[in-house]
Amino acid sequence: MVIAYILLLVKPGEENTVAEKMNKLDEVNEISVVYGEYDIVAKVENKSMEELQSFLIKKIRAMEEVERTSTLIAIN
Repeated sequence: MVIAYILLLVKPGEENTVAEKMNKLDEVNEISVVYGEYDIVAKVENKSMEELQSFLIKKIRAMEEVERTSTLIAIN
């Protein structure tokens, strides 16, 4: 199991829209809209690194409101 924290920078005013879309995804365990350099932090769980990569590319980065992501992979 791969657990990762995804930090998202989204277009201004689109934080809640992206959070709502992400809440519907099975891989997302927790999501928070935050202040600071990033707008959203999400905890996700995938079966493998390949599935995480596919999730990021096909589901997260494909959202037109998402400008940038940074992924932190948990080691324990």
